[in-house]
Amino acid sequence: MFGLDPTLITFTIYIFGMLFIGLLAYYYTNNLSDYILGGRRLGSFVTAMSAGASDMSGWLLMGLPGAIYISGLIEGWIAIGLTLGAYLNWLFVAGRLRIYTEYNNNALTLPEYFHHRFGSSHNLIKIVSASIILVFFTIYCASGVVAGAKLFQNLFSVQYSTALWYGALATIAYTFIGGFLAVSWTDTIQATLMIFALILTPVFVLISLDGIEQFHLVLAQAEVTAQKDFTDIFSGTTPLGLLSLAAWGLGYFGQPHILARFMAADSVKSLNNARKISMTWMILCLLGAMGIGFFGIAYFYANPQVADLVNREPEQVFIELSKLLFNPWISGILLSAILAAVMSTLSAQLLISSSAITEDFYKGFIRPKASDKELVWLGRLMVLSIAGIAIWIAQDEHSRVLKLVEFAWAGFGSAFGPVVLFSLFWKRMTSSAALFGMMTGAIVVFGWKKWTVEGSQLHSIYEMIPGFILASLVIVITSLLTAKPEKHILDTFEQANSAYKKAL
Repeated sequence: MFGLDPTLITFTIYIFGMLFIGLLAYYYTNNLSDYILGGRRLGSFVTAMSAGASDMSGWLLMGLPGAIYISGLIEGWIAIGLTLGAYLNWLFVAGRLRIYTEYNNNALTLPEYFHHRFGSSHNLIKIVSASIILVFFTIYCASGVVAGAKLFQNLFSVQYSTALWYGALATIAYTFIGGFLAVSWTDTIQATLMIFALILTPVFVLISLDGIEQFHLVLAQAEVTAQKDFTDIFSGTTPLGLLSLAAWGLGYFGQPHILARFMAADSVKSLNNARKISMTWMILCLLGAMGIGFFGIAYFYANPQVADLVNREPEQVFIELSKLLFNPWISGILLSAILAAVMSTLSAQLLISSSAITEDFYKGFIRPKASDKELVWLGRLMVLSIAGIAIWIAQDEHSRVLKLVEFAWAGFGSAFGPVVLFSLFWKRMTSSAALFGMMTGAIVVFGWKKWTVEGSQLHSIYEMIPGFILASLVIVITSLLTAKPEKHILDTFEQANSAYKKAL
């Protein structure tokens, strides 16, 4: 069906390599803490690369280059917002969350942390937060399945419905086997592969265009034809439009799969080193992804005979450039970077969703005394179940990777971002405020486009902005209107805060 071409051989070696790492991690997974957080023993390099790889999913190599290819550098505001948001997340949230989760009953998941941080006498906050994770992560997982399916469909000329299963099964297998350790170890390799592809490809596009001067000439011709200035980062949009693009950065404060990397670090000091490594990696990757889309405009204008697919499906610009410009062996390595991006994020999301069911639902309500072995195997079964639902959602081959990510990112950023920030910096915050805040954020994200008039300025605002703002207001108002937290909760907050300061 495929033929033994170099690309297939490269892909096969890559996938089996990931499965081998998953099998190796299996022998280091002895309990639920190992399966969910790797026993909190990740060093700075693995933490940095794992946080980056689990963050930058298939949208980095498909969604962002495709957006730049269509609209030009104005879409770069997404990258600016993400960079700022990621840096602030590392600076203000990472170390505190690592300490605070440990002081709050050694919480392994965000719902468990919220439950103990606010001293809830009931489990409603656990149920709501775990439910939000399952809903938005299933949508987020679907975006990874779509990206993987489009990759396999393009490379091996198979039906989308068939390609859907190839991409998903490769990820499910090593997540099922090895858990968090497998995901983190493979993320390190995948992050390295991604940055290699994202730096090398724009350079070769420029070389193929005979240098930067020739690129500018061709780009100018493309701009005349398209009647668009691809270099302008301000015109053609409104201040609200620019704010919506930059607002992607707010989402970092509430992404469970990224926050889990902070919780798994071996110490606060290792997180300081991890921040420098991760931000360097992230900036280079984002610049590379933008370069692929931007230089791709000129390349496909100069070579219209090979531009049909990209003009129909702009998110395939990186795939097409890799196939056209490189030897098949090198192309196979570069395109493995897309699979790496998909696998790293999808596996992290599957694992967090699985932990929400096993730790927050099953152990929390059904079998509080369940053994670690039972929970680990239940977690593995939940990985399969959630992946199945994501595959079902991803069946529409016209799905846009960036659109799916955009919605799920807003959901987590609005529902959890304000709660996480206030929980770490404001001891007066109450359990009711946390509950109502996360519900407000999630509801606004789901309803914003329906409540606003299509075509209006309000309708064009990214759901993240109203969701984040309204959730924050609800948290502050509810906290001030309800009774202060109990003394032991305030004491735990102060103890965690003191421990964080000492750890710096």
